[in-house]
Amino acid sequence: MESVNFSPANLSGTGSRYLNALVDSAVALETKDTSLASFIPAVNDLTSDLSRTKSKNEEIKLELGKLEKNLTATLVLEKCLQDDLKKAELHLSTERAKVDSRLQNMDFLKAKSEEFRLGIKAAEEQLSARGMDGSLSHQSLVALSEKLAELKRQTVPLKKKLESYLDLMPNPSLAQVKIEEAKRELDIIEAELTRKVDMMEL
Repeated sequence: MESVNFSPANLSGTGSRYLNALVDSAVALETKDTSLASFIPAVNDLTSDLSRTKSKNEEIKLELGKLEKNLTATLVLEKCLQDDLKKAELHLSTERAKVDSRLQNMDFLKAKSEEFRLGIKAAEEQLSARGMDGSLSHQSLVALSEKLAELKRQTVPLKKKLESYLDLMPNPSLAQVKIEEAKRELDIIEAELTRKVDMMEL
């Protein structure tokens, strides 16, 4: 401006604004002066920077999109895990209640079993003190009951055998002998059975 003998003071208001804008642009672009030769490379550099920035922004947007998808999937998975955890806790609570109930029943049965055992023992001691035969203890009675059942089982074939002899007609004397033998065997077993029953009723 000085070379052409031109002063900024001679500019109009609009010209002054344009000049100020040009100076501000030169400062922003960090050019050595306000010539076109300085502005064009600076603008080109700025355009390149802007393009790189836009490309970087696109990459960031893509990454953000992936992160949002991953975050959504993670939140869904977390919700599913929370639901599964609640179900597992409910199931565990139910099973624990069942186990507690079974343990209580087991303890009750153990207590009752011990109570019965002590009751039987006390009764046996009382009966023993009164002169009861030791053969009538609880264990002896159980064994006797089993033997009684076996004796009853043994009488069944003898009764069937006796019935078959009663049907014999060709030789009455032989049939009578067989009948008497069967009756004697049956009487012996029934006598033993009656004796055992009488002992149990004492």
